[in-house]
Amino acid sequence: MSLTGEYVPSTSGWVREQIEAYEASGGTEASTLRETGIPVVIVTFRGKEEGVVRKIALMRVEHDGEYALIASMGGAPKNPAWYHSLVRHPDEVMIQDGPEPFDVTVRLVEGDERQTWFDRGAEVFPTYLDYAAKTERIIPVFVASRL
Repeated sequence: MSLTGEYVPSTSGWVREQIEAYEASGGTEASTLRETGIPVVIVTFRGKEEGVVRKIALMRVEHDGEYALIASMGGAPKNPAWYHSLVRHPDEVMIQDGPEPFDVTVRLVEGDERQTWFDRGAEVFPTYLDYAAKTERIIPVFVASRL
């Protein structure tokens, strides 16, 4: 399904540069969250309203070939913009975890399944626990599965 259409890079310089470097190197460069050493994946998706192609880097939380996409936004009181895009276009998503991107479908998980995936995320990036403690919202978790 390869996403087509106009690509609009992030307005955040370091995010844009990381994505460009990751993609250009096939995932061998810019593959961690800055200097933390914690791996990331690149998520490509259709924008919720404008329909353009967007890309973000998220923590690599993989289990049995599926990935958690945790909408933490640093514990902010609202969900990140990309959350709404994935809700609206769950079948127009790709993940790059290494040299080549692949198509996925995403689903929002709740209850025990959400907690299991959130815990997996916190094992990779313990700061998710701090984010959860500082917000009143339940941080949404999507599970991405290959098509």
